[in-house]
Amino acid sequence: MTELSLKRRTRLRAKEEKEVLAWMKDEWGIEEQGTLEVDAGQLDDRKAYVSKGKIVAIEEGGKLLLTVHGVMVLKPSKRWLVVDMGAVPYLANGADVMGPGIVDANPEIEKDDMVWVMDVKNKRPLCTGKALIPGKEMLSKRPGKAVKTVHYVGDEIWNATL
Repeated sequence: MTELSLKRRTRLRAKEEKEVLAWMKDEWGIEEQGTLEVDAGQLDDRKAYVSKGKIVAIEEGGKLLLTVHGVMVLKPSKRWLVVDMGAVPYLANGADVMGPGIVDANPEIEKDDMVWVMDVKNKRPLCTGKALIPGKEMLSKRPGKAVKTVHYVGDEIWNATL
């Protein structure tokens, strides 16, 4: 596995920063962060946003994907789901989220939304990914994949050098 490195990092202008924060608020329910300073850079072919020394978001196919660091720093109130503790070791290795492991999910999640996943015991973020089914269907615990994992703790994005 090659190590990712953030290239061409620049501080966003005030207007650009406001637009990115408004995008985060709209898509993820992130409240006003006060003096949050955001930089932008290139992570391979994707645009990445950096704050407080960590990559907090990445543009994926015109959508904004929060990283696990982003979830911890920005504390989103939308697009979440909760998995049982049996799923944690698998998600920690990059596995997709399976329907039977889901304990709770935001019913407002739509198919193809970017989502974040937390464990039921500690309420800590484990991974982020793309919803394969709506949140209401996730609650039915039907067999099969519910979320395609895009980023997880310990992957190349987590370990990217700034």
